Amino acid sequence: MSIDSAMAVATDVLEPVGFTSFIYDYTPVPVSHEGDLITPSLMALHNVPRDMQDLWCKGGYYQLDPVQEAALAVSRPFLWSHKGVQSTVMQHVLRSRHDPVISYLLDTRMTCGVTVPIRLAGGDLATFTAIRADPETGFEAEARQFIAEIGDLGHLLHDSVYAGFDSSIRTCQYVHLTSRERQCLRLAAAGLTAKQVAREIGRAVRRLQRCISTRQHASLARATASTPSRWLPTTGCSSRSIEALRLTAPPVSANL
Repeated sequence: MSIDSAMAVATDVLEPVGFTSFIYDYTPVPVSHEGDLITPSLMALHNVPRDMQDLWCKGGYYQLDPVQEAALAVSRPFLWSHKGVQSTVMQHVLRSRHDPVISYLLDTRMTCGVTVPIRLAGGDLATFTAIRADPETGFEAEARQFIAEIGDLGHLLHDSVYAGFDSSIRTCQYVHLTSRERQCLRLAAAGLTAKQVAREIGRAVRRLQRCISTRQHASLARATASTPSRWLPTTGCSSRSIEALRLTAPPVSANL
């Protein structure tokens, strides 16, 4: 299923229970070495202001989004509200640096929502968010009743679209490596020591170590095999609508 089709299904399911806007994003590597959020390689938005995509993907707002920080800290779906009663999850995250994003959401009246963190075995992170614009007083209590269902829907949406992601989406664009650096990291990811990598590529160990230090890839060389691969290019809900997502999602292996 395409991301547009999946978002349309999610809209059909959640609009009748009061949600108005929807966001899905996916990033193969969610955080940089410096601890900053990495802009997602895919961000799909439905019924949001026109400038939101550019602000989040090009204007640095994604790095200032407290909801994304919270999605890194918890594994369960959570409620957030910038006008009503704020959730405990968000209270632990919110800081003054998030003010530009909160001001934007207040200005656009997208002040309440439920976000679903979706973590993959390789370290990838996706989130699905259902938002209520202009929520009436007490909407938080109503939204809480649907948190579990929105969580299930978010995972079904992700499963239905993930198989269709190409290498450009599944590859982190935050760091660009030379062909030699990619070769070194592939060998390191395969479990070779620095001496073995140096012997394989015909370089002195000290030169290899200087290269890794200069490019700040030492942490990648020490990581597990699955982590470096994400940095390298590779070759009241409608049960009928939910079932459409379920049928397009690939089966989950029992070994996971």
